[in-house]
Parts: sequence; structure tokens; C-alpha cells
Amino acid sequence: MSHWYFSYDGQQSGPFDQAQAQAKAVANPDGYVWREGFAEWLPIRQVAELGTAAPEIAPPPPTPGPRTTRSDEVDFRIVGGEMQFVEVELDPGESVVAEAGAMMYKSSHIQLETIFGDGSEQGGGFMGRLLGAGKRLLTGESLFTTVFTHNGSGKAHVAFGAPFPGNIIPVPLTSVNGCLICQKDSFLCAAKGVSIGIHFQRKILTGLFGGEGFIMQKLEGDGLVFVHAGGTVIERELAAGELLHVDTGCLVALEQTVDYDIEQVGGIKSALLGGEGLFFAALRGPGRVWLQSLPFSRLAGRMLAAAPQMGGKHQGEGSILGGLGGLLDGDNN
Repeated sequence: MSHWYFSYDGQQSGPFDQAQAQAKAVANPDGYVWREGFAEWLPIRQVAELGTAAPEIAPPPPTPGPRTTRSDEVDFRIVGGEMQFVEVELDPGESVVAEAGAMMYKSSHIQLETIFGDGSEQGGGFMGRLLGAGKRLLTGESLFTTVFTHNGSGKAHVAFGAPFPGNIIPVPLTSVNGCLICQKDSFLCAAKGVSIGIHFQRKILTGLFGGEGFIMQKLEGDGLVFVHAGGTVIERELAAGELLHVDTGCLVALEQTVDYDIEQVGGIKSALLGGEGLFFAALRGPGRVWLQSLPFSRLAGRMLAAAPQMGGKHQGEGSILGGLGGLLDGDNN
């Protein structure tokens, strides 16, 4: 039989049998107790044998709360090397929004609808949709986007192709604190619920000479977005205060924590004869930036310069006959 000893304000008493100890503990639980088998004195309220410990109450089961994400959650795969396309997998009821004309193919159970704006959940009714469409117009995009919704059962797929050679970059907006700033024509598609807005350059010189003008696209929300860029794309993580000089056309996207400014290339000789333009884009961390090796403007400029209508020289494409070969095969425009 165990014997109990009590201590109140340093005054010890005991031994007590089980019944006596329980009665004493209930009468005054604000002390310490010990019995054989205890390694040390314990607060009376913590000893369940004396009937003073509060019973453990299981927490109530969690109740289903409201959905914490606004955007649909979609799966995807990117196919190809230089000319990529993205295939998005939709569950019943899920949707993806894309630029008009970007679709490559879709399952028959996926219905498409052309809407004002970006398809994000706007509480302003018609005026909210009109505002979203107006923001797209300012960035040089169409007033309309296309929403693809899976109305059938099982899995369904829809694919979107890149408009020129390059790479497609998937970016979960949750990984960039809900906001990604990108060049105006880089958006390809996104989970429905993503807001496609505008980002104004606050600095006049940056807007005039930064390569992207005063207005860039701002993608906001918690869904997955797909951005297209030319050539090879790299992602750089800039440390706090780290400065990176980039050709103004090679900037694809950046986190909102990155400071974007411009700096002059150098002296007059370097600016005029160096072939790199007058200004660099100056990116200062912290944050991530995405860069492209072949801006579409550079590609289009080379193609335009080579066009015969613009005075470009026919190269003969390796034919030993040169211009005569072009005349014979009918390609002498």
C-alpha cells in the first residue's frame, strides 16, 4: 500500500493512505505530493490518482471551412524543346483561361467561352468585367480571353502552343507571394481565378527606356500561370542588394520585391557604337528574375532586315547555283 506525503509552503505532512490522501488533495490542491515511485515532488493538480487532475478532453473534429484558394488547381505537362506547348489536365468543373488564339487542341468535353477580361472572380458585375477588359487593353492585349471548362466526367486535356520559338515557364503564384510582374506579351494561360492586371513604371526614365514602356503585366492570385519567353530561359535568384545588368529586351519576369531601374551603358562611344543600346536594365535584389536569350523584337528585327522587300540579301540557302537556283525553283521574290 502506497503512503502519500504532502507539502504546503514548505511544511510537510504524512504519511497518508489512499483515501486520506484523496480527501486532503480535494480539500487543498495547491501544494505538492510525493509517494514511493515518484522521482520528485509533483504538483497535486497533476496527479490523476488523487482525483484533482483535469480530465483530458479530446478536441472537437475540425469542421470543413471555406476554400482557402480562389484559383482552380490544375495539373500540366510541357512538351517539346524549341517550340513548346503546355497540356493542362482538368478535373470536372475546373477551368483554365488563355489568350485568344493560343489553343492547340482540346478534349470534346471541354467547353470554351469568350469573356471580357481575365475570368478572375470580380465582385463588380459587368463593371468589374469591363474594368478587367480595360486593363488588358492598356497592356496591348485583346479585350477578350477564352475560358476552357471541363463539363464532363473523368480527366480532360487542353493544350496551348507558344507563339514563337522559346520556352514555357510554369510559375505558381504562391511561390512569388501572389504577384508576378512580366512583359506585356509573355502571358500564355493560367488557372481560372488568376487576375491579369497592369503594372505601371513609377520612374519616367525606366518607362521610356526600359524596353517594356510604362506598362507591364501583373499576374496576381494563388493559381498556376504559364509565361512564354524566347530562346533559352534562365531563372536567377538575386540576394538582397545584389545588382544585375540585363539587356532591356531580355527581361521576361520578376518578383515584386526586385527593384527595376535603368542605367546608361557607358560613354557616348560605347552607347553609339557598342551595339547594346543606350541603357541597361538594372535589377536589384532580393527576389527572382527570369531572363530570355532571344527577345521576339530581336528575332523579328533580323527577319525584317533579311526580307528582300526591305533590301535584304538572298543567301541562296547553300545552293551551288546561287541566284540561278532561286530562279529555277521559283523562289526569287
